[in-house]
Amino acid sequence: MITILGPTASGKTPVAARLAVEIGGEIISADSRQVYRRMDIGTGKDLADYVVTNQETGERKNVTYHLIDIREPGTRYNLFEYQQDFFDAYQDIRSRGAVPILCGGTGLYIEAVLKGYQLSPVPQNQPLRDRLEGLSLSELTQMLMELKAKNGSTMHNTTDVDSCQRAIRAIEIETYNAAHPTPKRELPPVDSLIIGISIDRELRREKITRRLKARLEEGMVDEVKALLDEGIPAEDLIYYGLEYKFVTEYLMGQTSYDEMFTRLEIAIHQFAKRQMTWFRGMERRGFTIHWIDATLPMEEKVREIEKLRD
Repeated sequence: MITILGPTASGKTPVAARLAVEIGGEIISADSRQVYRRMDIGTGKDLADYVVTNQETGERKNVTYHLIDIREPGTRYNLFEYQQDFFDAYQDIRSRGAVPILCGGTGLYIEAVLKGYQLSPVPQNQPLRDRLEGLSLSELTQMLMELKAKNGSTMHNTTDVDSCQRAIRAIEIETYNAAHPTPKRELPPVDSLIIGISIDRELRREKITRRLKARLEEGMVDEVKALLDEGIPAEDLIYYGLEYKFVTEYLMGQTSYDEMFTRLEIAIHQFAKRQMTWFRGMERRGFTIHWIDATLPMEEKVREIEKLRD
């Protein structure tokens, strides 16, 4: 398997799609929010990236992708489910002689499948949620850190605890795992060549801002409004964080448009920084990541990856 990772706006997906065409691959998404249907602009699905055009002949090829648009908005997809869905897709791709290409920016998902984390499904604990309701994000984060230290756990990171709802879910999982031994599930580690798309911090910031403006122009606010109009509770959209959190708050009249834009822009920059922190942590935990300059021409990036495969 080949894994292509990098922070948001680094251009991972076009590289993965072009590589897939060259080597007969199929892409498995490693994005915690692109699993949801009708959440397209805000999650940056950019499905056009999976159509690769040959520059010489003009021929267009559709790249097969997996684990995108597999859940309804308003549901809570988790790491346990992702591991199983990934492994099903991985086995399916290999059974047909194609090359699995894992591509995304959710570091926890990537590390979980590469290492073969042993996880258990965690039911909702309403009494615990009731007790935690009203606590601040900093209080919840401190509680989570203490639970992690007690359990010796590495299952969560700040990327996934950017709202009170997510922090409460993380505490719920840690509390459950402390009291229940994890059942054995045969999901072995997966050997993979890992490619990182490296992008200069200032260029990344520029691309994030430009892309945010473009997505708002493409109708991101209308997308969130449509989800609210179909009956998805505002708190469920806020739970998804980033675009869905800030645009929902704007639509509910809690912020102005300009304030929404500014706060969201800052949050995405912070998110990208946390992604890079996670990837650097993976290197410290024993993963070898081969970093490729995002500004190289596409042909050179693909050629570098193919050389590393040899």
